[in-house]
Amino acid sequence: MPEAVGSGAIEAGSAYLGRFTGAVPAVDVVAIPFIFNDEAHLRAAVAPGSAMRKTLDDAILKETNNKVLWWQAFGRSVYLSKGDPIRVPADMKNKKVRTFGKIQGWTVEALGGAPTLMSGSKQFLAYQQGAVDAGTTGATAVQSRKLYEVMDNMTLSFDSAIEFLAVMNNDFFNSLTPEQQKIIMDSAAEVEADLRNTIYTKEKTTVDAVRDKMNVVDLTADERAQWVAATAGIVDRFKEEAGATGVEAVEAVKAAAAK
Repeated sequence: MPEAVGSGAIEAGSAYLGRFTGAVPAVDVVAIPFIFNDEAHLRAAVAPGSAMRKTLDDAILKETNNKVLWWQAFGRSVYLSKGDPIRVPADMKNKKVRTFGKIQGWTVEALGGAPTLMSGSKQFLAYQQGAVDAGTTGATAVQSRKLYEVMDNMTLSFDSAIEFLAVMNNDFFNSLTPEQQKIIMDSAAEVEADLRNTIYTKEKTTVDAVRDKMNVVDLTADERAQWVAATAGIVDRFKEEAGATGVEAVEAVKAAAAK
């Protein structure tokens, strides 16, 4: 999709943020485990006009000819497992774990597991057949994909953000009148705010809705601290791979915590 929009084969589209990592590795900053302290920090970091957004949106435009219209929140990541629940990193040791991106794979490795890259649509069958022992996904997907039918536990790690992008071919956007461009961007800002509020409300209601269908693990402060410590080195690995833009994005996220 990013290539199709960039080339003009289609004028606009929507795709998982991770689809842009080939051109802009720095976009994976939102997948770094525990880089966001809480929901408020996440919201501040990804808000339109934020330092992180300017860094990444500009890089995406430069490298792919995709003009970012809005970011589409999908919620935060959780872990699913069969049998014994995952509460601390030691519980992940030697487990085969479904992941959906490079940084998520690094996270699983840091926690002691073995990552298996897999699309979201294949999760249900993989869990049902035991192809993997555990998996990471968005909290809202647990209900929409009925993953509670094939997994016993959901650990509320909320360790990273899952985001999608709505984009438009920049040449097409520039061919529009200033009035048309304003209509699009004003609408984009409205849609982004509404989607983010809706998804985080849905995240909370999803967790509540599945508590009677599976064991929901709320990490204690001490347990969460163990996860943070185990994955602490990933941010440096990310900065090394993502280069100057990655470093800039990390610093922008950290600065957003103080706002």
